[in-house]
This record gives sequence, structure tokens and C-alpha cells, in this order.
Amino acid sequence: MSKFLGKLEPFMRVLPEVPRPRRPVTFREKVFWTGVVLTIYLVMCEVPLFPLSLSRDVYEPFFFLRMIFASKRGTLAELGIGPIVTAGLIFQLLVGSKIIDVDLTDPKERARFTGGQKMFSLIFVFLESGIYAFSGVYGNLPFWASTAIFLQLTVAGIAILLLDELVQKGWGLGSGVSLFIAAGVAQQIFWLCFSPFTMDDGLPLGAFNALIVTLSSAITNSDWGALSKAFSRPHGLPDIVGLIAMICTFLVIMYLEGVRIELPVIHARYGGLRAKIPLKFLYVSNVPVILAAALMANLYMMANLLSSRFKDAWWLNYLAQYKLEDGRSVLVGGLLYYMSPPRGLMEVARDPMRALIYTVLFAIICVFFAIAWVETSGMDPRSQAEQLVQAGLQIPGFRKSTKIIASVLKRYIPVLSVISGLVVGLIAALADMFGALGSGMGILLLIDILLQYQGIIVQERALEVYPALRRLVGSRRI
Repeated sequence: MSKFLGKLEPFMRVLPEVPRPRRPVTFREKVFWTGVVLTIYLVMCEVPLFPLSLSRDVYEPFFFLRMIFASKRGTLAELGIGPIVTAGLIFQLLVGSKIIDVDLTDPKERARFTGGQKMFSLIFVFLESGIYAFSGVYGNLPFWASTAIFLQLTVAGIAILLLDELVQKGWGLGSGVSLFIAAGVAQQIFWLCFSPFTMDDGLPLGAFNALIVTLSSAITNSDWGALSKAFSRPHGLPDIVGLIAMICTFLVIMYLEGVRIELPVIHARYGGLRAKIPLKFLYVSNVPVILAAALMANLYMMANLLSSRFKDAWWLNYLAQYKLEDGRSVLVGGLLYYMSPPRGLMEVARDPMRALIYTVLFAIICVFFAIAWVETSGMDPRSQAEQLVQAGLQIPGFRKSTKIIASVLKRYIPVLSVISGLVVGLIAALADMFGALGSGMGILLLIDILLQYQGIIVQERALEVYPALRRLVGSRRI
């Protein structure tokens, strides 16, 4: 066991905890508790922090970071799952790089590892609450207001942490992290399709509503050219082109999710039972896009903080340049300008060089993160070969040896890592440039989570019909 986790064990015992169910939880009960958790989260997304008021911005500076962390500005869900995801990524990288040596097959060590993640999640809740409350993110507030916001964010962050644990402990389906991300993306897509709020161009925010308004105007005034307003809108507002781009992105990702390479294996313990191990074409899934977007969002946050404190610093122009447009600060130059996506075809046409540079940079960053994630998360050929050998599997025609199996996997995994990182990066970048509703990254996250939930629901239904399978399969979570 890691000495580091051993030293943290006394602190883990005093952490708030959701007890595991002492009896098998039925599928209906899991659906019920999953619905309760989701309802609480959605309510938190609509309750503004006192004494702030809730804003209804279409796109905000930290849009991509909020998509990953399932957060909503100025509400009790401001932190979202940020502390949980940050702590999880840090621990995953520490274990993958062998800095923390933990045997996750041992239930006791796995419990200590989970407890360590939980403790660090709580630490990040306090840290992020303090940063949001006292760093001027909400403007110049009196001390009592900042303290009130700090307390609200801390309590809400702990509540989200416990809601995630409630689902993962077996009371619900999947995990709270996945549930909150999917709900946030779905809510964003629904809002951008059907929002009735009128925008600066005189049309409703929702793409469908804008189409209905322009269509009725065209029929009434016999001006069919007015329909073009619904297909191409300024400032990244949702339009029909974005809706079509969203549907096309859904179809492309669903197809690629089904593409895989199948390696034949045999199980020596069961008389040479044959099976196949699927290596997905999207081997790294959406992880590179998440990490790349988190990197850019954090750089954007840092640039905003620096620009507010060093307004006249010449060196800041190399990082980001801002200009006031319609009373809001807009990014117009610097490195971050070329690292942020042009939202919609109008912005692409206005500066095609920016679109090209952004696409190339984003794809390169995604490939880098794909390679780094595979090497540090136990998805590399050597680690996968060790898992196959431990499970008693071997490739037909080859000896049962870690080195031999690793050499076979090296033909596929490195290539799949680079290609999948490149493909998901290009899909996300192109979807954003076409103004896809929910963003390319959001659609990638949503599809991946929905497919995981499909597998979980199928498994839960099978276990309910055939209870004896629980001894063989056990419980699974995402």
C-alpha cells in the first residue's frame, strides 16, 4: 500500500459518507434515486447565490470549462463537479505514473484510494469556493457578501460530492459525475433550441423559435430572403446551421463509436474458451478533448485575472487582447484568440486564418493529451498485456507472456491513440466552427455517457431477471 495513502487514512475516517445499501437495490429504486439526485442538481443550477442575481448569458468566457464541470455561473452549482474531476484526474495520473503505488484489485487499498480522492475533492471544494468568493470573480463585494458566497459554495460543493457518492455506492445508476455532465449538456441543447428570450437581432434565442418567427414573417410579407436570418446569426447565436451541424456530429460520432478492431483471445482456465477483445477506433474516447478544453479554459481564466490587475502591461497583449463591444469585453488578439473557437460560419468567414490556426492547434493538443493519457492511465500496451495475463487470457498462436502480448498490442494501441486523439479533436473543432448546438465537446461527452448508461440499464435489467448473475458479474459503475 502507498505510504502516502496510509498517512491520510486517519483523516479519511472523519469524512462525511453515504452508507452502502445493505440489501440488493431494485432497478426501480435505482431509477427513483437517480431521478432524485438529478432533480436536486437541476434545482441547484437555478438557485442564485445570495446576494447575486441569476444571469442568462448565451455564451460566457468559461463556457468550455463549465461544460466539463457541469457548473452554472452565479448559482449553487457554480463549482459543479470541478473538485471531483480535478481530484480524480490528479490521482489517476499519480497512480498511472507509479508515483502512488496502489493495488486496485485489493478491496482495502481500493477503499483507501477512493477515500484519498474524496478528501482531496473536499480540499478543492474549499479552495475553489475561496477563489470564487474572494478573488473578485463576482465584482467588488463587501466582506459579508463574499463570506456568504463562500459558505454557500462550500455547502453546495459538499452536497454535490455526496450526491455523486450516493449514486456510485449502488443507490442509483452509473455515477453522479456522468449524470450531471449529461444533464448539463442536454439542458444547454434544449435551451438553445427552444429559448423564447429575444436577442439583439430581434429574434428569439432558440434556433427553432427563430425559424418559426422568420418563416411567419416571410409568409406574411412575401419576403423569403428573411429566412436567411434564421440560418446564419451573429455573435455565435444558435441557428439552423448549428442545429444541422449538431445532428451531423451526433451521427458521425455514433458511427465511429461502433468502429473497432477485435483481437481473438482464448481462456486457458476454461478449456481454451474463445473470445474477442474490442479495441475501439476512438480508443481514448473524449478524454483528450476534455483535457484540451480544460487547459484553454484555465488559460482564459488566468488571462482574465491578469488583465483585470495589469491593464496596461505590454506583455499581456501576447497572451490576450480585449476590446469593449456592446458593453462587454471581447477577445480580439493574442495567443488565446487563436486558441478559442470561432463560433459560427460568420466568425469563420470574418477571420479564416484564425479558424485554420485554431483547428491545427486544437488537433495537435488533443493528440498530445491522447498519448500522455494512454501512457499514464494504464491503457498502454504493457499495462493492457499485464491485465490480460492476470485474467488468464492469451492470444491464439502465441505463448502466454506479457512481452509477447504487449508486442502484439503495440501494433494497434499507439496508432489508435494518435488517430483517435486527432479525430475527436477535429470533430470538436469543426462542430464548434459550424456553431453546433451544445458545442462539439458537449456532444462528444453526451454520446459517450448515454452509451455507458445504455450498457448499465441493459445489465441492471438482466441482473434483475437473473439474480444469480450478480455473483459472476457484480456491480458496475461509470
